[in-house]
Amino acid sequence: MSKRLYVGNLGYDVSSSDLEALLSAHGTILSAEVISDRSTGRSKGFGFAEMGSDAEADAAIAALNGQMHGDRALTVNEAKPRAPHTGGGGYGGGGRDRY
Repeated sequence: MSKRLYVGNLGYDVSSSDLEALLSAHGTILSAEVISDRSTGRSKGFGFAEMGSDAEADAAIAALNGQMHGDRALTVNEAKPRAPHTGGGGYGGGGRDRY
């Protein structure tokens, strides 16, 4: 079974292919993506990767968490599941009942 990893504190010049290369020494990479800002396209300094098995993911965590990559100490751990998106954000105006 595959396991999804969070990789944080990446340099802003790290690409998704760089992230894949970094993790590939520890097992099969099913996907790797560095998250970018929607408006600027600039990396946000973190990404996610899906490893082929739990054992490979655990090996990557053990080997890379806290290790220096460039001038930054990486944070590598199991990704938390996404929180459900709860709509919200509607317009609460309704100017008719204002005096």
